[in-house]
Amino acid sequence: MARQISKGRSVKVTVPSGFGSVEAGRFYEISGVFGMAVDNAQEGEQVVLLIEQAEYETSQTDAAATFNIGDKLYFDPVNKVFTTTADGRLVGIVTQPKDANGVIWFILGPQV
Repeated sequence: MARQISKGRSVKVTVPSGFGSVEAGRFYEISGVFGMAVDNAQEGEQVVLLIEQAEYETSQTDAAATFNIGDKLYFDPVNKVFTTTADGRLVGIVTQPKDANGVIWFILGPQV
């Protein structure tokens, strides 16, 4: 038996113990899935992560890092910020450089 469950634009995951709270509109890596939280959630609760490959805007950036168009974009799950340092998970590519408010635009890559 097989059937389509969804269009694959989002997934529902449970926030693990010790993770902390999840805030809507912020990006997270939870249980191996990376995406933007659609709603707020606490540890032990389920949250929907938007994983659709699209262009996003965020200020959730490493203050010390520079972000230029074309830079590979990584996510630091410990500090819960985007970076250009290859220590975290590769999540996309920068499409607009960091502005004075720390905001970047990026294309979210496919889940791997």
